[in-house]
Amino acid sequence: MLVIVAPGQGAQTPGFLAPWLEVDGVADRLHWWSAVAGLDLVHYGTEADADTIRDTAVAQPLLVAAGMAAGSVLFPGSGSSLTGRVGAVAGHSVGEITAAAFARVLTPEQAVAFVRQRGLAMAGAAAETATGMSAVLGGDPDEVAAKIAEHGLTAANNNGGGQIVAAGTLEQLAAFKADPPAKSKVIALSVAGAFHTHHMTAGVERLARLAPGLTVRDPRTAYVSNADGKAMDGGAEILGRLVSQVSNPVRWDLCMEALERLGATCVIEVPPAGTLTNLVKRNLKGVATLALKTPDDLDKARELIAEHAAPEGTPS
Repeated sequence: MLVIVAPGQGAQTPGFLAPWLEVDGVADRLHWWSAVAGLDLVHYGTEADADTIRDTAVAQPLLVAAGMAAGSVLFPGSGSSLTGRVGAVAGHSVGEITAAAFARVLTPEQAVAFVRQRGLAMAGAAAETATGMSAVLGGDPDEVAAKIAEHGLTAANNNGGGQIVAAGTLEQLAAFKADPPAKSKVIALSVAGAFHTHHMTAGVERLARLAPGLTVRDPRTAYVSNADGKAMDGGAEILGRLVSQVSNPVRWDLCMEALERLGATCVIEVPPAGTLTNLVKRNLKGVATLALKTPDDLDKARELIAEHAAPEGTPS
C-alpha cells in the first residue's frame, strides 16, 4: 500500500523549489496559488534566504504549495488529488493541510487560502512572546517528559524513535538546554514560535472564526490525523482538527503506528522531503521510502508507484 506524506515547518531550505519550476505545469500552478495567497511563492521558493523563509507566514504557504505541486506531477491529470491509487495520506503539522488537499477534503485554492491564514495567525501569536522549539534526541522517555515539565515546557511533538520536541519561551528553552535529560541531546529548531502549545491559543481563535466559511468534503482516501493517529472519514471533523491542531501536540509516533496497521508498504514524502522518511526508516522496518527532493527523484518515485499503488482505475 502506497502512502504519501507531507513535511512540516522547518523542512524548507533556500532555493528548494527552483528545480521544480522546470517541470511542465508547476510554475503555472505556483503562480496561481501565489495569487490566491497574496504571496510570491516562486520568489520565496527560489530566491529568498533562510531567514526570510523561516517566517511562519511565508514558510507555511510555501510548504503546502510545494507539496501539492509535486503531487500533481506524481499523478498528472488529478490536480493535487492522489486518491484512488494511494492507500493513505498524512502530514506533519502544517503538512496536514497538504494531506487534506491530497484527500480532496480541501481544494488546492482552499488549502492555500487556509494555510496563509494559519501562518499569519501563528506568526501573530508567536509575536506576543519570544518562544521556540528544541528537539530532544535520546534519553529515557519518562525522564525526558519529567525534565520538560520541570522547566515549564510542553512536549509539542512526539516524532517516535526517541525524538520529542519541547516548546516554550526562549528563556525556558535555554534553561532546558543547560539542564538536559540524561543521555540526551537538545537541538534548537529553526522555527519562529512554540507551535502546538498554549502559546498558539490566539491563532486557534482566529482560525475558528474563519473555518465555518469553508465547504469541505469527506476524504477520498484514508487521512491519518496528527492528534491520535486515527484514520479520519469526515471532512468537517478533519477541518476542526486542523484548527485545534495549532495548539495541540503532534503525535507523529501514533501516525506511524497507524500507517503500519493500515498495511503501508511504501512511503513517499513530497518536497521539501527527507524529515519524515528518515523517521519512517527508523520506526517502520521493511517499508520502502523515498524522499522526493528534486525532479531527479521522479523516475524512482514512478517505479515505487507502479509497485505499491493500487491499479489505475481503482475507485476512490
